[in-house]
Amino acid sequence: MLDSCKLKTGGTLPFGYNKRTNAVGSSNADLLSANPGMYQLDITLKKGQNLAARDRGGTSDPYVKFKIGGKEVFRSKTIHKNLNPVWEEKTCILVDHLREPLYIKVFDYDFGLQDDFIGSAFLDLAALELNRPTDVTLSLKDTHYPDHDMGTILLSVLMAPREEQKEVTMLMRKSWKRSSKFQTQSLRLSDLHRKSQLWRGIVSVTLIEGRGLKAMDANGLSDPYVKCRLGHQKYKSKIVPKTLNPQWREQFDFHLYEERGGIIDITVWDKDAGKRDDFIGRCQVDLSALSKEQTHKLELQLEEGEGCLVLLVTLTASAAVSISDLSVNSLEDQKEREEILKRYSPMRMFHNLKDVGFLQVKVIRAEALMAADVTGKSDPFCVVELNNDRLLTHTVYKNLNPEWNKVFTFNIKDIHSVLEVTVYDEDRDRSADFLGKVAIPLLSIQNGEQKAYVLKNKQLTGPTKGVIYLEIDVIFNAVKASIRTLMPKEQKYIEEENRLSKQLLLRNFIRMKRCVMVLINAAYYVNSCFDWDSPPRSLAAFVVVEDMLEDEEEEDDRDDKDSEKKGFINKLYAIQEVCVSVQNVLDEVASLGERIKNTFNWTVPFLSWLAIVALCVFTVILYFIPLRYIVLVWGINKFTKKLRSPYAIDNNELLDFLSRVPSDVQVVQYQELKHDPSHSPSKRKKNNPG
Repeated sequence: MLDSCKLKTGGTLPFGYNKRTNAVGSSNADLLSANPGMYQLDITLKKGQNLAARDRGGTSDPYVKFKIGGKEVFRSKTIHKNLNPVWEEKTCILVDHLREPLYIKVFDYDFGLQDDFIGSAFLDLAALELNRPTDVTLSLKDTHYPDHDMGTILLSVLMAPREEQKEVTMLMRKSWKRSSKFQTQSLRLSDLHRKSQLWRGIVSVTLIEGRGLKAMDANGLSDPYVKCRLGHQKYKSKIVPKTLNPQWREQFDFHLYEERGGIIDITVWDKDAGKRDDFIGRCQVDLSALSKEQTHKLELQLEEGEGCLVLLVTLTASAAVSISDLSVNSLEDQKEREEILKRYSPMRMFHNLKDVGFLQVKVIRAEALMAADVTGKSDPFCVVELNNDRLLTHTVYKNLNPEWNKVFTFNIKDIHSVLEVTVYDEDRDRSADFLGKVAIPLLSIQNGEQKAYVLKNKQLTGPTKGVIYLEIDVIFNAVKASIRTLMPKEQKYIEEENRLSKQLLLRNFIRMKRCVMVLINAAYYVNSCFDWDSPPRSLAAFVVVEDMLEDEEEEDDRDDKDSEKKGFINKLYAIQEVCVSVQNVLDEVASLGERIKNTFNWTVPFLSWLAIVALCVFTVILYFIPLRYIVLVWGINKFTKKLRSPYAIDNNELLDFLSRVPSDVQVVQYQELKHDPSHSPSKRKKNNPG
């Protein structure tokens, strides 16, 4: 397929253009081809014109991809419902050689479905002139419809030798080093300006309920759940079975990267076991139309379906999340440190309960990493995660002992969160390779101490090759942290769904067996009280039993009848889903038992002390106030909660507390492996200078 590239300079260059006969002028094509691997391509994606419609409403939601040599090097943002989109996005691409053209592909974004192809075009890089901005108009084509007009894409392109860029960068660095001796104080004053804020705000969404949804099952009901997406961020709600008016009452946060807002895509689905889920409807939230620092109640009618969704959406200012160089350190600046300590002092214990603390992570270096490339080297970069906050370092190419020297800062919303630091190997033609990972509970961090953490495997069950050096500081308000412990735990929206695993199923079964054995031993102990093996113990048990009231248990008999005949494949899928459900239930029950045990084992002293303080306070209250009054107040609070706060999220304080206590599996995952300093490369160099 031969398309053409129209240049503002007056010529038309075919994509199979001969580099030696440039009609535009002196192209430097021979010079470029003689010096491969030394070019920087600056591209401005301007706009599209008369793009093909791919949606039912006669519009499209277009976005653009750039590829070189089969590798995706750029993806634009999505412009919704527009056939003449304006992007005005800039990107810089380092080009190794000019044999491969730039491949431009345009797609129509469909949330929850496969994106529709609009058209593609090629740009011959060898036809570009050096150091000269060129406006390019590309005609889009689709090989399946060669006679159809798919629209055009407008670009501005500048090709420059990379050596020139390096020289400019080196000159800037030298001049900065010379002037830094005399301008130390002024650099300190500009610290805040040099920190790179990665997102501009937080979008807090509360999914309340659905009303009058479309019935998708034979029984006239549905099993609805919701998928939400803002850019690359995704969230999936729980499934509410057999209802057309589901109550979700779930809260989650998205990061807002664009100052003018964005669009949240929302789709509603019906869960079907053993086959593809049914699509119920979709809607969108345009964040640019909402005012900030205010909660908006939205009732959104579903398109391509029936019913509506009720949401609460709040846009707040950016959290204190940043990346900076090691020389720019918030806690080393005395004024900034005092401000942070003041913000989380005991005097401000009830101010902004969501802002529990401040976390600073210095990612210094790594040693003896695994070689992931054929050359015996790796291209490592580091990902630092705290719940749904995810920041990255730069890539250090062809190095097994990289030095990053970066400082990351986070806002702590839950002191029981776990800091995850993962090292990957960057690959040009495929997804990054995993090199190692560590998980560090915030409560186990020793402030200001540089430590070497042995990297673990993906499951965090055993060591892998390599060590990473981190220095971490945590500042938090203990009262806020205690109150936050009794609130629902934040869910990670980038967690992978559980899959059926024979080993995992067996492990959960063994864990469950241990919990059952504890209950059986407790039952034997209780039974021995009635056998009067120990008269004092039996007498005490008799007194307790006399004071207890017996409640009758009601059992609900549920008959699940499947009247529909399923094929063999559908039955296999259904069996697999049942096995996954059993696996997850075993994990939840075993984890609950282990968390109760670990509360009394002082696995996390902060939580054990919090439980003791709560029990002491409850004991003092019982001493002064009769139990029946406490039960009466508790009952009135529960029954009137929906009247006082109709959109409050239901929670159980005891279960929320236990969710912060690690299970036995998590204790193993969070356990720090011992590092032998004698095996580090720097130590070996000192011992063997020759």
